[in-house]
Amino acid sequence: MPHSQSSGAIALVGSGEYSLPMQELETQLLHRAISQGKRNTFIQIPTASSHEGDASREKWKRLGQEQSDRIGSQCIYLPIHEREDAFNPEFVDLITDAGLIYFSGGDPHRVAEIYKDSPVWDAIVKQWQSGTSLAGCSAGAMAFGGTIMGIRRSNHSPGLQLLPDIEVIPHYDKMLGWLPDRVTSFILRSDSDSVLLGIDENTALVLTDRWRKFGRGKVHLLRGHLDIEE
Repeated sequence: MPHSQSSGAIALVGSGEYSLPMQELETQLLHRAISQGKRNTFIQIPTASSHEGDASREKWKRLGQEQSDRIGSQCIYLPIHEREDAFNPEFVDLITDAGLIYFSGGDPHRVAEIYKDSPVWDAIVKQWQSGTSLAGCSAGAMAFGGTIMGIRRSNHSPGLQLLPDIEVIPHYDKMLGWLPDRVTSFILRSDSDSVLLGIDENTALVLTDRWRKFGRGKVHLLRGHLDIEE
């Protein structure tokens, strides 16, 4: 999907949503959208991990609220746990003119399956196109692409096609040690012309007028070509 001058920022985050090391990034994303007329609202979407149960849901809700308080924004937690929730018109309304919409980590395949062709996803894309910042951490970053690498599953699956020519491996500095053979197989895939990115923990790749790296780690260009400003 093309990035126009009126579109919001997109952040692909390797890890660290709602954490102190990534507070500056989340603040910048929010303030950029506010400067384009969006509201000081921080929409937090836990779908990727919501199947893990109430304790997980409460943890992400608490961490998100704490980060929102530090930033000085209104926190709006969207309890989108199943596909029918992505058709809830109340959630569509809450997204309107949001400053930052953030998908936290978990299972990226689940994110794509729940949001594909849904009113909530359509609303998110519409808001991003008019200046709302959009971030995905780990699973969220993977789900925004054209193809989701089969890290948790044995097979790859379609992403949400926001960035159709990009594939993401998050936690790259750790993943290389955890699953070296699988990571190598992703890099060597001969059936893909997409750009493959490895994004380290507490690191992000942010698209505004150009791609820029944010954070302490590296963004690894594993396949294809992408101009990245350090």
